[in-house]
Amino acid sequence: MPQAVVFDLDYTLAVPTQDRTTILQDAAAAANAPPLSREEYLAAHRRNLTRESREPIFADLLEGRETEADPAAVANAYRETIAETLEPLPGVESMLEGLKREYRVGLLTNGPVRAQRDKLATLGWERTFDAALVTGELEAGKPDRRAFEAIVGELGVDPADAVYIGDEVEADIYGATNAGLDAIQVLLEDGPDPDPRAVAHVEQASVATAIPEVVEQIS
Repeated sequence: MPQAVVFDLDYTLAVPTQDRTTILQDAAAAANAPPLSREEYLAAHRRNLTRESREPIFADLLEGRETEADPAAVANAYRETIAETLEPLPGVESMLEGLKREYRVGLLTNGPVRAQRDKLATLGWERTFDAALVTGELEAGKPDRRAFEAIVGELGVDPADAVYIGDEVEADIYGATNAGLDAIQVLLEDGPDPDPRAVAHVEQASVATAIPEVVEQIS
């Protein structure tokens, strides 16, 4: 029987109301930086999972380009725009409250400390979880098993007694199962296909209603 339920943050519990590509373009323009693609950003993000801020990500992206843009300015513009557009998926706050009556509830999210902690503050979720870890605070990010070992350690449970919910195949589903946790995949519109390593698959729009039932069925 699971003793803990651990969530990813972005696109699993909360989503921006504006397209991330548009947010990135607006942030670059606001900081007088050249256009940056979403694909480039995600690649740089994966190379900088254990950082305090997004500044190294944008320093990576701007390296070799003819620009005087300050990576810190781009990072600040991006962070502020994300915060302004972030909102929880419908019903997830009630879902989290209900799960906490039955399980330890945690959060493990990839990204720089300031960026992800700012998101939790924007959502008013600083005290929502029994434990919440940002990989920027850790030795390694998802899918490294050390990230998952860190969150189950904070929750005081064994990996085999925890369920992880996330949308990314490599970071979330592979990462969790490789570390010994069960995994539930959140399916996004135009996202990855269902991964067979997940014990269940839930549409993003149904997270709040489906997750408690699926976790209970695992029990």
